[in-house]
Amino acid sequence: MTQPAPSAQHNGPDKGTLTGPSDTPHSKSGGGMPALGLRLDVRILSLLGVLAALIVVGGITEPDAFLDTGNLQLILTQASVIGVVTVGMTFVIISGGIDLSVGAMVALASVWATTLATQEYGFAGIAFTAVIVGLAAGLVNGVLIAYGGMVPFIATLAMLASARGLALQITDGKTQIVTVDSVLDLGLPDSYILGIPPLVIMFAVVTVVGWLILNRTTFGRRTVAVGGNAEAARLAGIDVRRQRLYLYLLSGLCCGIAAFMLIVLAGSGQNTNGNLYELDAIAAAIIGGTLLSGGRGTIVGSVLGVLIFTTITNIFALNNLQSDVQQIAKGAIIVAAVLVQRRTMRGRET
Repeated sequence: MTQPAPSAQHNGPDKGTLTGPSDTPHSKSGGGMPALGLRLDVRILSLLGVLAALIVVGGITEPDAFLDTGNLQLILTQASVIGVVTVGMTFVIISGGIDLSVGAMVALASVWATTLATQEYGFAGIAFTAVIVGLAAGLVNGVLIAYGGMVPFIATLAMLASARGLALQITDGKTQIVTVDSVLDLGLPDSYILGIPPLVIMFAVVTVVGWLILNRTTFGRRTVAVGGNAEAARLAGIDVRRQRLYLYLLSGLCCGIAAFMLIVLAGSGQNTNGNLYELDAIAAAIIGGTLLSGGRGTIVGSVLGVLIFTTITNIFALNNLQSDVQQIAKGAIIVAAVLVQRRTMRGRET
């Protein structure tokens, strides 16, 4: 289904709010601007309402444990790793693509960065290796999709299998313990800045940079245009193939950063790292308002989606609920979000 978003190549993302490029077309019709802006604001406010309700539920069911400062810091820290991955995933989905390999890329980057040879170079060696491996994997995805003509689903599925296999080969199924103190210290309370864990600060920086790129740059406008109608974007002078290559590079970069954060959090590298991250990232983006068909999405909404899922997981864990119940709840939320999206799109078409 074609979207009206190709006009984004001329007008760019919404420049008046933190809502992202999802309502870009309104710049051509002044009368539609208030309605579209209000609709998006309502969606963001709804997500904030859901998050607030979850906090209330957690505070009622386990007041001492849930509202403890340490637990709130834990929620934010756990959300940070998958949150960075979700920022990259949001860009890819807005462009009309998908990346099923993000979890495997996180695993590969984390184990490659924690080998004994890499750890000899200390903090810089581990961080640099994690980012480079993520970028390299993203580059392979981008080349296969943009210039090889492969369907994103197939190309990233192949990368998922290959990266997992290579991660297993590197570790031989064993956990690689990190011995570099400067890396491990980032996960300790002594490194917190005004009570905020360094990983949360990294997540905040990635989120702000991602929002600025999507909403305040030509790159962001081109991303929306390609997702809305790739052919129209090409006719308007956008190099669609190069744009897609850059987007998968961006996704790989986010995975590399997340891999380093996971190394700090776990103190080790394992071939099982990042398990199901691709599903969590896609789900967070969807409930945040990003269309799987492309052309619309917000960084703010995706981040709220991550926080909602992480809070649900924490509440369930504190109440000793089984993991299968957690998965059922997540599935129900995803279905509800998609139904809301479909209703919203039908409302815009009528």
